Amino acid sequence: MYEWDFSVIPMNADLLIMGLYGTIKVFVSAFVIGFPSGLILALMRLSRFKIISIPIGLFIDFLRSTPALILLFWFFFAFPIIIGLMIQAFLAATLTLAIVAAAFYAEIFRAGINSIERGQWESASALGMTRLELLRRVILPQAIKRMIPAFLERTIELLKTTPLMAAVAYSDLLFQAMDIAQKTFRPLEVLTVVAGIYFMMIYPTSLGVRKLERKLAKSGESTVH
Repeated sequence: MYEWDFSVIPMNADLLIMGLYGTIKVFVSAFVIGFPSGLILALMRLSRFKIISIPIGLFIDFLRSTPALILLFWFFFAFPIIIGLMIQAFLAATLTLAIVAAAFYAEIFRAGINSIERGQWESASALGMTRLELLRRVILPQAIKRMIPAFLERTIELLKTTPLMAAVAYSDLLFQAMDIAQKTFRPLEVLTVVAGIYFMMIYPTSLGVRKLERKLAKSGESTVH
């Protein structure tokens, strides 16, 4: 019968903390880049000019349909061939997570903006508002409330995608865990603890999203997905 031994965890706590820092660092960096980029992509996709909206729509669909691991390998192994420079694992990881997040955030923004009744667009336009003023003062304040649950769910998915970055030797939580497991021959204990860490980071947020969705449903506010 297998004998559990979690003593390897406190002995290597510094490495796990380092890995957790790496995970949070790449997650925050990708979010900071991906969120505003998603809004820009959404506005471009909603453009009245087909020469802009169609290519952007295809670009978004391509990113949403391509596995993140493939994009990661492309940025880490293929992109340096184009630019003639090697890039660090952190940069490849950040670029991958950011553009994937941007594509999904773009669709959430687009759905939220389109959920606002057409009459409000027409009324605001009749008051002489520019399209930018219309979005900033009328449309986005209403749309964002409807988009919050979807944004939170997508952000959770972004965090859950970060372990893939270990595939290019980025020093995240999973990479450090695998290193510890190989040195101590205790993969069961190490990976169980890592799974628990991710659970503690993600589960409370998931509960908050469900509670928020129920609250919005009771108030009669529709949400987008």
